[in-house]
Amino acid sequence: MSIKSIFPIDKWDFKTESILADLPAADLELLLSRKSEDIYKKGEIIFREGAYPTGIFYVADGKVKKYKVDKEGRERIIYVANKGELIGYHAILAEDRYPDSAATLEESRITFIPREDFLAVVEQSSTLGKRLLKTLSHEFAVLSNNLSAFGQKSVRERLALHLVILREKYKVDYEPGMTVEINMSREDLAGVVGTARENVVRVLTEFKEEGILETKGRKIIIHNVNRLIAIADYK
Repeated sequence: MSIKSIFPIDKWDFKTESILADLPAADLELLLSRKSEDIYKKGEIIFREGAYPTGIFYVADGKVKKYKVDKEGRERIIYVANKGELIGYHAILAEDRYPDSAATLEESRITFIPREDFLAVVEQSSTLGKRLLKTLSHEFAVLSNNLSAFGQKSVRERLALHLVILREKYKVDYEPGMTVEINMSREDLAGVVGTARENVVRVLTEFKEEGILETKGRKIIIHNVNRLIAIADYK
């Protein structure tokens, strides 16, 4: 069952996988003419904050975290990019350095598209230009929702909210009734929620005791997503 009828998932998801969907054949051919593809191991850096961009990255398979590191060396995860999503294009459009870093959350297959090819297609394709503008506007709204959540919600509410969002991202060939496993370290989950690892562990234990979820090592299995939605109090 889709949760869209009970939870506004689009308000919390960038949806960049729609950018290249059904792009005119000539535009897509130019965009991919000099692409390269590599397998990144879990935890491998794709790009670092402050570096100059040489191209954009397409997540062909796997999951990638976009994050910033604070003065104490702690990661604050801004977003988790899924299979089919683009990353790294903001810096090129802004003609600036990368505003954040990106690393894989699991072994991932990443396609690299050179900067020149991306800009050439942006220049000639009204379809791509319109989609990028729409996507950037949507991302601003998503980030605003996240900032509001961090300023107004407790750790328990934020963890419930992000578990709902992550559950959607970890669905693979999902059929109603199937188990969805969120495979993420407690450190990364703390980075998503914006708190200490100890707080995440404590609240996860509370959720387990309430029968909302179970854990198997680092994997988290949600049994009662409706209860998490209620706790998140997203309205």
